[in-house]
Amino acid sequence: MPDMEVLSEALRYIRRFQGLSVVVKSGGHAMVDGSTMENIARDLVLTRNVGIRPVLVHGGGPEISRVMDRMGKEPRVVEGLRVTDEETLEIAKMALIGNVGTRMVANIWTGGGRGVGLTGKDGGLFIARRKGSKRVRVGGEEREVDLGFVGEIVSIDTDVVETVAERGYIPVISPIAMDEDGGSLNVNADEVAGELAGALGASKLIMVTDVPGVLRDREDPSSLVSEMSVPEVRRAIEDGVVSGGMVPKLEACTGAITSSTVDRAHIIDGTRPHSILEELFTDRGSGTMITLGEKI
Repeated sequence: MPDMEVLSEALRYIRRFQGLSVVVKSGGHAMVDGSTMENIARDLVLTRNVGIRPVLVHGGGPEISRVMDRMGKEPRVVEGLRVTDEETLEIAKMALIGNVGTRMVANIWTGGGRGVGLTGKDGGLFIARRKGSKRVRVGGEEREVDLGFVGEIVSIDTDVVETVAERGYIPVISPIAMDEDGGSLNVNADEVAGELAGALGASKLIMVTDVPGVLRDREDPSSLVSEMSVPEVRRAIEDGVVSGGMVPKLEACTGAITSSTVDRAHIIDGTRPHSILEELFTDRGSGTMITLGEKI
């Protein structure tokens, strides 16, 4: 019976991951569409109900840009990082914490689970420092661009996340960190997810996007790369095969794999129903899988 085969396959993975943490990062584009957000929430709730501990880190780039446009402020993004002045920081906090995060908590509730919204400032979860400036090529010339209140994580205290997860809740984390003076910094959500996966000792890192995964040709969904090793990822970045927002995702994946217990990272399409469950509980998986060693 095909249904029994599916169940048997799923049970193997449920036993394998039971009691372990899985960090899921949902990109801002995936969080814009209401049905996609509901799909992600349902998958997280089922995962929690079978004894696995999902932790969600969410972005919110499109929502931040939408609010900025409404306020007459032009968004600026440099190689996947939002240039963040003081006003943009306040907009980011409002969009990420007050809108995207609370909507996901509500979707988890209506899906039968219990979510708790957190930021990197809660319990000193993420302490960060300013990235400073970044050298980019503009119009054929290289120049330094000051990123403003964009942070990079220097330390993580996972106690608040683990406490929430132990009580059966699903942590929903907005990527706003605290600096050493108690101020706020906007941190790229991909970077947050990768660092957090390592600090939690997570078994998997799953990046949920609105594309099938890594594509050899960005205009051709059939050019999906199903598996890449860390050396292959690094070559693809150096050769410009991947660019833009895919770069920080891949860098977060390789960082988590090479420096922690995470042995697999995945980039999947969250617009497909149950793509998280497909990745976790089936042999075929979903999207692009990143592994440590060179493929043979």
